[in-house]
Amino acid sequence: MELEQKVKERSYKQMLLVSMISMTMMFAGLTSAYVVSTKREDWVNFEIPQAFYISTLLILLGSLTFFLAKKTISHDLRSKTTLWLSITLALGLGFVFFQLEGFSQLIDSGLYFTGEKSNIATSFLYVITMAHMVHMFAGLIVLIVILWKHLQRKYSSINKLGLELGLIFWHFLDLLWLYLFLFFVFIN
Repeated sequence: MELEQKVKERSYKQMLLVSMISMTMMFAGLTSAYVVSTKREDWVNFEIPQAFYISTLLILLGSLTFFLAKKTISHDLRSKTTLWLSITLALGLGFVFFQLEGFSQLIDSGLYFTGEKSNIATSFLYVITMAHMVHMFAGLIVLIVILWKHLQRKYSSINKLGLELGLIFWHFLDLLWLYLFLFFVFIN
């Protein structure tokens, strides 16, 4: 039975890895297109919204709290795991809130996604950050499912595969956003 469990864990982790590689390829393509487009005559530089700085801090803290949740479940500290998962969820929701606030700040400064007042630079910014937000919503759904299953006592120091997979995906989203954020800060 233990060998069967290890094979199952390995296959789930490999499927997640393939998914993350696919997502990475998509964002590599989008950011490559962004770089190529900076050579256009109608390219407009813009300032990164302050809200994106706050959302970056929140997602980094979320990775830390999710890691702490895994660490506490590894010692069967259920109430601490619940606390860390709940904090991670709150930080994830805060990330989404400040991303939306960042879009609002772009609009307030006259930078639109589409229409007469839009430009290619901000259209790329919107597309890339919205694509990340779609993945972030998936991460939040995964986190809610993990929290629900944890509250139903499905995870323990012996059985924590779902939590580990969620943590790997969450860290991936974190690193992906950090890459995108730094990309926009330094390439713009």
